[in-house]
Amino acid sequence: MKIVVCVKQVPDTETRVHIAPEGNGIVETDINWIVSPYDEFAIEEALKIKEAKGGEVVLVTVGPDRAQSALRTGLAMGADSAIHVKDAALDAADPLATARALAGAIKTLAPFDLVLCGQQGVGGDNSQVPGLLGEMLDLPQVTVAVKLDVQDGKAIVEREIEGARETWETALPAVVSAQKGLNEPRYASLKGIMAAKKKPIQPLDVAGVGLDAAAAAPKVKVTAMELPPDRPAVNMIEGEPDAQAKELIRLLHEDAKVI
Repeated sequence: MKIVVCVKQVPDTETRVHIAPEGNGIVETDINWIVSPYDEFAIEEALKIKEAKGGEVVLVTVGPDRAQSALRTGLAMGADSAIHVKDAALDAADPLATARALAGAIKTLAPFDLVLCGQQGVGGDNSQVPGLLGEMLDLPQVTVAVKLDVQDGKAIVEREIEGARETWETALPAVVSAQKGLNEPRYASLKGIMAAKKKPIQPLDVAGVGLDAAAAAPKVKVTAMELPPDRPAVNMIEGEPDAQAKELIRLLHEDAKVI
């Protein structure tokens, strides 16, 4: 089987974010960049399928030069090769432009059996790329997968919905997005890290994925960013439980005006 995994590089979820002076982005210096956690589930699932059924795992990302480190992480985990779509025209790519670039890169890998993505990229949290990919590649798609069973020519996918789970069957190839709980991503071994340095990463620009400047241009523009307001100080209520309860009710009624 040939399995394609879409990967996004994002700031470490423990990063303290600072708004850039322009006010429409974040300060990228001193940020620890990582593979989006949901994409790690997708990589791990691809590797498990490869180990069970044979084949190859190819990673694809869109991003600047630094995004190559995310690909090396996936290669160290066990993926076989990667494609890095990098072009100045994609520096401000929104989900639509990103999906177009990914779809163009994936088409160069045809025939393939399965496309895996994280359900969303931590940071933007748009959750749009998997659905856009399914449309652009003219493939069925199943989102927020928590269990995946690949069989001959089809996949059985258990997906998470509010308060329950449902099971879908789809023909392959298909696009499946991974949710937390699908698996437990492995850590790269020292041997894997060393081997990753020799694995091929193919660079492509917008022309290489069949796009022109208009198709790569974002339709969505971030005009302003701001951090959440500071939380007010906590009001500690002293005294006996009965007195505390009465004071709490008074505060909720007179100050917060919620009762």
